Amino acid sequence: MINKRRSRRRYNEEAVELNITAFLNLMVILIPFLLITAVFSKLAILELNLPGTNAGENLSQPPGLSLELAIGMRSFDFQETSTGFSRRFERNEGDEDWQAFSSFLVEIKALYPEEESITLLLEPGIPYKTLINVMDRVKSSEVYVEGEQQFISLFPVISISDAGEFISESIEQQKKTLEEGGVIQ
Repeated sequence: MINKRRSRRRYNEEAVELNITAFLNLMVILIPFLLITAVFSKLAILELNLPGTNAGENLSQPPGLSLELAIGMRSFDFQETSTGFSRRFERNEGDEDWQAFSSFLVEIKALYPEEESITLLLEPGIPYKTLINVMDRVKSSEVYVEGEQQFISLFPVISISDAGEFISESIEQQKKTLEEGGVIQ
């Protein structure tokens, strides 16, 4: 009986060795794998100008180009309020003609090189992705000069508003044009 007690003491007194090699092997494989597959994101901040609450703010500014772009479900409608100029680009979701859109913006910028602002008028229900695509193309464009690719700044000062009045005015204007036998651009 004494021998059994002594053997139990010896058994309990023996140090148990902790085997962590399998764990270390797992970490050696797992850490580089996680670092390689990690997505490193870049944050981009775009400064927007929202319409002011005071109507008196605009009185101090000299009249100039007031370019508006209404983003609708079926079209992009450009309108310059001081001259009455307007242009429409028909669109289908996912099938926009971005090349013609950008070319038109480059033409406007060539006519008014000092102008830097544009107002985007959004129809309710416009997807966020469409808004971001339009903002990217309104802000800058890629052009080729003497076979060399260059990025030019178009209208970096972007204001955003609701298109409620603009869309209804545009529809009324189109109805009048059709009644008079005219052609809508």
